[in-house]
Amino acid sequence: MRASQRARGEDVALVDSLLSADERRRSSGVRFDELRAEQKALGKLIPKATGDEKAELLKKASQLAADVKAADAERDAAAAETQELLQKLGNLVHPDVPVGGEEDFVTLETHGTIRDFAGEGFEPKDHLELGQLLGAIDVERGAKVSGSRFYFLTGVGALLELALVNAAMAQATAAGFTPMLTPALVRPQSMAGTGFLGQAAQDVYHLENDDLYLVGTSEVALAAYHMDEILDADRLPLRYAGFSPCFRREAGSHGKDTRGIFRVHQFDKVEMFSYVAPEDSQAEHQRLLEWEKQWLTSLELPFRVIDVASADLGSSAARKFDCEAWIPTQGKYRELTSTSDCTEFQSRRLSIRVRDGKQVRPLATLNGTLCAVPRTIVAILENHQQADGSVRVPEVLRPYLGGREVLEPVAK
Repeated sequence: MRASQRARGEDVALVDSLLSADERRRSSGVRFDELRAEQKALGKLIPKATGDEKAELLKKASQLAADVKAADAERDAAAAETQELLQKLGNLVHPDVPVGGEEDFVTLETHGTIRDFAGEGFEPKDHLELGQLLGAIDVERGAKVSGSRFYFLTGVGALLELALVNAAMAQATAAGFTPMLTPALVRPQSMAGTGFLGQAAQDVYHLENDDLYLVGTSEVALAAYHMDEILDADRLPLRYAGFSPCFRREAGSHGKDTRGIFRVHQFDKVEMFSYVAPEDSQAEHQRLLEWEKQWLTSLELPFRVIDVASADLGSSAARKFDCEAWIPTQGKYRELTSTSDCTEFQSRRLSIRVRDGKQVRPLATLNGTLCAVPRTIVAILENHQQADGSVRVPEVLRPYLGGREVLEPVAK
């Protein structure tokens, strides 16, 4: 755990503080049990005693009662401190994860061909210019109505989102996922249990009057769906595909991706979520990655797969793979999907277990983006644009757009 904290760039001393608090919890628990046993034994002697002996026993009983109360308070305080410190620890980093910060990832695969726009004889437009030509994106009125990093999808933009969501859900359903429409507001226990009130807390919207949180991903609701439950082993794997709005404050992204709809406060997403036996989590992680690759390939997007470095994992992930699509006007790959193996981290915090014969134990949870809508629209518009400002529709989406093969400009 110390090595994991070090790899994450987190406080290593936290491990020692936790061990110390846990030792106090254990020792105070033992002392409480010993005092209670003594108190019970004394309680049996008092009715049989008389005179000075009874008075002495009653005096001792009074002192014991005070000692038991103090030991109980000490035990509870140590247990609360242990739990508080435990909540601050991230998941154990998988030993194969590259150590380092955001730029220390390892590229595992590259797919598709990056277009040579210069060779085709025109300069590519960015997604916002294309979206405005198509009558698909309106950020000015989004800002007027809600503030910066909000937007309207209009006309074919709205239809394109619906097409993406329906196509993504169709792929997930065909792969055996149960479609889910999830709550966007959750209780603190759900948010904390999935690991989103630690290092990610600054990006979370909190409704103080109701003590509810707006989710940044349906992963939260899908993880908490089986909270405080024991699942039978023969039900695993359980796979859910959740569609929900997602809300993120983007507190640490001032000045980043301010143009268009790449980094916004509210967006819709289709998320895959799996419950599996712990020994199956690495294989399931690869399956989720394959489904993401299948999706991006069906959208005919050039992309790469990276093994995310340790300090960029997020507290709940033991390992994370990102699929990054090529964005022509940025001249670089940007994250479109992400899949994380959270091992037993979330299930322990949410008290989700599996019954395998006579054994009851925590299970593993995994999540994977299938389609984060705005970023996917960015990638589609920029990669499939044509010289006249129209955009070719990938074949997988055409059935969901009335057979439309091209999105045509509505304004010049």
